[in-house]
Amino acid sequence: MTETLFVFDKRNYQDCQNSFRGEHNQEYYLGDYSIEAGSVIDVRAERRSVGSCSIIRLRSKSRLFFRRSWSHIREDATDVTVLWFVKRGRLCISHQCGYTVAKAGDFAITKSMTPFSIECQPDEDSVHEVLHVIVPAHVFRRFVAQDVRTGFMVPAKGRDFAIAERLLIDIFEDTGELKDHVAQLLMDSAISVLSDAIKDRDVAAPVRRSISDKRLQDVLRYIEIHLSDPKLSIATVAKGCGISPRYLSLLLKLHGTPFSTLVWDKRLKIAGQWLSASKSGETSVSEIAYRVGFKSPAHFSRMFKRAYNMSPRQYRLNGAVVEAAPQRESSWTLLTGNSQATH
Repeated sequence: MTETLFVFDKRNYQDCQNSFRGEHNQEYYLGDYSIEAGSVIDVRAERRSVGSCSIIRLRSKSRLFFRRSWSHIREDATDVTVLWFVKRGRLCISHQCGYTVAKAGDFAITKSMTPFSIECQPDEDSVHEVLHVIVPAHVFRRFVAQDVRTGFMVPAKGRDFAIAERLLIDIFEDTGELKDHVAQLLMDSAISVLSDAIKDRDVAAPVRRSISDKRLQDVLRYIEIHLSDPKLSIATVAKGCGISPRYLSLLLKLHGTPFSTLVWDKRLKIAGQWLSASKSGETSVSEIAYRVGFKSPAHFSRMFKRAYNMSPRQYRLNGAVVEAAPQRESSWTLLTGNSQATH
């Protein structure tokens, strides 16, 4: 659930520097924070924490100023990435590479390990509002490996930004119905969607998928849908995707993945997830084997032990404590490029 991070008005706005980081002085990071004096001063920030991340909605009827210098960085060395959705007004960012102005509807990024200053400017109705997400840098790097500079800004138009923002708002506005692990999954999904949006806009133009890439995605989708069919073969997949078996073999060969390896890796991964999430009284090992496309439990057990170094029953017993992983990265993961995917 959300909590109030701070509220400033004419009575206490001059004390903002001492209390903008919250009750325990742990939110955000060190910097010089100030509020412009005026006839109306109304600044409010609400916070929703999700694991190591925080979603903060900041609303103000006053101009706000924040500066983080090298001395602040040396003092606290807090390494976080902040993802900004500007809802109303403007966010003006001065940084080492220049000056960035994010208007209502724009998305921007700041990073705590580089000096910068921010000015929050209200709109013509004297309202400024931003939704921003504070993400530890090491967490953000899991999703975006390349270095994104402070001051990165793009118009938050398009389906990807809308989906990510909707997920973040749903998490923020939750009244306690979401379990912690569900909120974390939604947070990871939002950051993952944003990472793709950032990567797409970090180049001059979107890269069109080649015909072979599209064919590969069609093949992977067909295999997923028909994974439980023990008669799944190159011939059936090729026919279902409207291509020849020879072309399908060549397509997979170009990606260094034989058809049988691709299918068995996927089946074993799904089986492992099923085993770790169920109890022996709910679904038997034999039933799982058949439902992921193995012709016999014995064959399933042999292949599972070869991949996981333990039998399916041992895996189920150990999975609740330490979820085992295959000894090598699966061909399916290598093809999809998504080590987080569970499908």
